[in-house]
Amino acid sequence: MVPLAITFLVTALLYASVGFGGGSTYTALLALAEVDYRVLPLLSLACNLVVVAGSTVRFARARVTPWGRALLLTAIAAPAAFLGGLTPIAEQGFVALLGTSLLFTALTMMLPVAKRPEGEGERGRVARYAPLAALPLGYISGLVGIGGGIFLAPLLHLVRWDSARAIAATASLFILVNSLFGLAGQVLKGGEGRFAAAIDLGLPLLVAVAIGGQIGSLLALRYLPRRWIRWGTGALTAFVGGRLLLNL
Repeated sequence: MVPLAITFLVTALLYASVGFGGGSTYTALLALAEVDYRVLPLLSLACNLVVVAGSTVRFARARVTPWGRALLLTAIAAPAAFLGGLTPIAEQGFVALLGTSLLFTALTMMLPVAKRPEGEGERGRVARYAPLAALPLGYISGLVGIGGGIFLAPLLHLVRWDSARAIAATASLFILVNSLFGLAGQVLKGGEGRFAAAIDLGLPLLVAVAIGGQIGSLLALRYLPRRWIRWGTGALTAFVGGRLLLNL
């Protein structure tokens, strides 16, 4: 458990520095550790909550969060995340969906994303349709324990939804709300017993990500090449996702 907790701490530190929760990497690490698939989403979503709360507050204090449009995205996604958490799913179906989600996550992380310079240009014409993506992203978030921000941010960059900082702030809020609603659905589905089991197993991990998340939020790690972070975590999630699918 100690090596896993240290890995979670480092993951939280890196992801918090760019406004993400790290749910995809937590899920990958827990899958590698062969954690019960029924407990896995609970742990990933709980870790997301702990990490991304600090980033959301940091962005809000910096007044870069576009609250109107960000809240629209989260309001659409949140009920879907709750339903995803409530949805019963067999182990084989869960593993297949998780493996596919991890592969898509890895692709998203390793592909270059063209960022819009701060204050430059107008919003893309298709940016108004971005809320349509919130519904499926919210559902997947609650079902497999991935916050969805890692998918949302590149999409918003692609359609020139807003500045890079505003998109990071929006992704942070999106992950926070989705994780909360998804976790609520998972708890209702599994009952108090499964929630207690998740807490017993995951308490050291929650402490680790709390520490890592605070450090990452404070330092912002601007001196670390973000490309290396994306490629490294992307390679890990691709490896785990591929292994899960091959073992079906």
